[in-house]
Amino acid sequence: MRKTLLLIAACCLQGMTVAQEPVYRQASAPIEERVSDLLGRMTLEEKIGQICCPLGWEMYTKVSPDSVTISDKYRQQMDEAPIGSYWAVLRADPWTQKTLETGLNPRLAAKALNALQKYAVEHTRLGIPVLFAEECPHGHMAIGATVFPTSMGQASTWNESLIRQMGEVIGLEARLQGANIGYGPVLDIAREPRWSRVEETFGEDPYLTGILGTAFVQGMQGKDFKDGRHVYSTLKHLAAYGVPRGGHNGGPADMGLRALLDEYLPGFQRAVEVGKAATVMTSYNSIDGVPCTSNKFLIDSLLRKRWGFDGFVYSDLASIDGIAGAHVAANLEDAAIQAVEAGTDMDLGANAYRQLVKAVQTGKVKESAINRAVSNVLRLKFRMGLFEQPYVSPEEAARLVNCEDHRMLARKIAREGTVLLKNNGILPLGKVKRIAVIGPNADVMYNYLGDYTAPQERSKVVTLLDALRNRMPDVRIDYVKGCAIRDTTQSNIKEAVETARKADLVILAVGGSSARDFKTKYINTGAATVDSENSGILSDMECGEGFDRATLDLLGDQEKLIHAIAATEKPLVTVYIAGRPLNMNLASEVSDALLTAWYPGEQGGNGIVDVLTGEYNPSGRLPMSVPRHVGQIPVHYSQGTLRDYMDCPGKPLYTFGYGLSYTTFAYSNLKFSATAKAASQPAGDNEVMQTITCTVTNTGDRDGDEVVQLYLNDEVSSVAVPPIRLKGFQKIFLKKGESREVTFQLTRQDLSIYDRNMNFTAEPGRFNVMIGGSSDNLPLKGSFEIQ
Repeated sequence: MRKTLLLIAACCLQGMTVAQEPVYRQASAPIEERVSDLLGRMTLEEKIGQICCPLGWEMYTKVSPDSVTISDKYRQQMDEAPIGSYWAVLRADPWTQKTLETGLNPRLAAKALNALQKYAVEHTRLGIPVLFAEECPHGHMAIGATVFPTSMGQASTWNESLIRQMGEVIGLEARLQGANIGYGPVLDIAREPRWSRVEETFGEDPYLTGILGTAFVQGMQGKDFKDGRHVYSTLKHLAAYGVPRGGHNGGPADMGLRALLDEYLPGFQRAVEVGKAATVMTSYNSIDGVPCTSNKFLIDSLLRKRWGFDGFVYSDLASIDGIAGAHVAANLEDAAIQAVEAGTDMDLGANAYRQLVKAVQTGKVKESAINRAVSNVLRLKFRMGLFEQPYVSPEEAARLVNCEDHRMLARKIAREGTVLLKNNGILPLGKVKRIAVIGPNADVMYNYLGDYTAPQERSKVVTLLDALRNRMPDVRIDYVKGCAIRDTTQSNIKEAVETARKADLVILAVGGSSARDFKTKYINTGAATVDSENSGILSDMECGEGFDRATLDLLGDQEKLIHAIAATEKPLVTVYIAGRPLNMNLASEVSDALLTAWYPGEQGGNGIVDVLTGEYNPSGRLPMSVPRHVGQIPVHYSQGTLRDYMDCPGKPLYTFGYGLSYTTFAYSNLKFSATAKAASQPAGDNEVMQTITCTVTNTGDRDGDEVVQLYLNDEVSSVAVPPIRLKGFQKIFLKKGESREVTFQLTRQDLSIYDRNMNFTAEPGRFNVMIGGSSDNLPLKGSFEIQ
């Protein structure tokens, strides 16, 4: 009997222990109940800590090449009020002063974030895990991670499935090292090529940006956040950041509400509604005088209420502070109040939101606003299962980060993103005995990688010169740099000319660079400052955040180099490696072949040479028009036919969607089929209104990919809208002589505009359809009507 009573007592005690387990720690409890329970247990200071995101690279101490521990600064911050998120713990670059020696390889990175997470979970009062956010626009910005082409190169592939695969790899590599959030993709529409961050975008078109950006998000996030292989995506930057006044980074965006909704936000909307992006970042700029970080219409009315966003919103780094800097707030406390009341949940930089403790205590802001923000942050921690599985495997990180499969994917994107702009028949390369490889971008590895790139081992990056020498062991390849991107004190054009004269063929690599160095100074947002140049040799950097430009001309002695090499009358192939559209007038005139590869990433040389040799038939298409002159800006295709200037054509040198192949394609058999109700009848935006088919035939003598592009024109509308807009594209592979029927479906959303009353509606009338291989080569034309 005594044993029975003891057993019953033990069972009751065990039941009491289970019952006393806080709800927020019960994995089986509904997430909203866990959020509510945890929020109710938090002090005001702990709540504020959860919506602060300080800079992270000072949070660890590298003890030895094989050992890492948490820093005293991290302990202090977590002991004062546990932090909700840290940004860029693993970031390495000249700004952070983390090098290959002082930074962390993938194994150590995983160990470091495990150690930081362990302290948060085991040594703080409530044990709330941290969300580690890392930069991931074209690969995880950490030592050892795969470096993909920057977004302009990604966009040039016009390959939705390929970008989804890339997003999956980026998410995997970041998650394996302990990150939970990946900053990217950048969905800003870039129509100002002087702007320093063009390279980070998918170009000038909202439709292309929406399709590829959503694919990126879907790849990064996957279908199960608890699987340890994906991260939350952060969309950047809300909103209209890519068209700053004068090209100045962070400058005001001059536009009306209709243009904002119709041309600059659809990519964000699709990535939220279709891609289910979990986090969003605000932008530095203002729209119609209102800073985007305190713009309640953008963050609350549009993002949350209209698009159904249920994640949380980051400020851009110190952009809350910028509200006060723009004199829209009296001080930092006022700026913090404006931002949190507008719906910005997390302060990236963590200077402003620390002021909210006092603001709540003095009644300047309601604690309910703080509770909303904290709840949005906690919700994502529960969704990822961080309370149950906060750690990662350093062994898996070492095994999978930058594995062979990932490198091959980087190469595939590099070659599909290389755009052939001119070819008089010199490409693909035939048999030659001697090639002269010349130019500032032929063999400078960091000029291939773009901004937001960590330091790299030289052996990891394949330049154009590397790839040519590896691929053509029987060809004599002579290399002379000729000149730098900007500096003119070391030019050796005479030697380059002498080398060219001895060759059968010249491959000339010119362009730009976003390569940061340790001499460059940075402001507190990480943007480079152009006034930091030493009096000696100029760095190559002329692009990347903070390096806005007044012209688009090639800098330094590059134009002189092109002139000099062209004067040898040797067959000339010119390759542009750059972060923005640059002046190509001279190169287009004198070159036998002209290509742009943007910043093609760690496998860039291999990707370019795949195209040059014909191992891959080029399929890249421009995501952004290339102007003839900076005075043409804006010159994006959706403006339609532009009138000529007195001293310059109105049309760009190369227009959106353009790109050549080594084969040819013919278009035929355009057909229409109405498949929906009349426009006046209510229906969902995704209802198919018109099905359109055409036949595409490979008429050349090589297999190849064609990007079939469909453009739409609303013949008469209640408001002025762009006269031509991309509304569909498909990348298809055709063997020589092969024909294929291609089908497009136009939805109600594709046909809708914001009318005079700002209603999004498909108006009755005639719509003209144009299909072809680029925005200025559309052989198939037809129309349909909706009643």
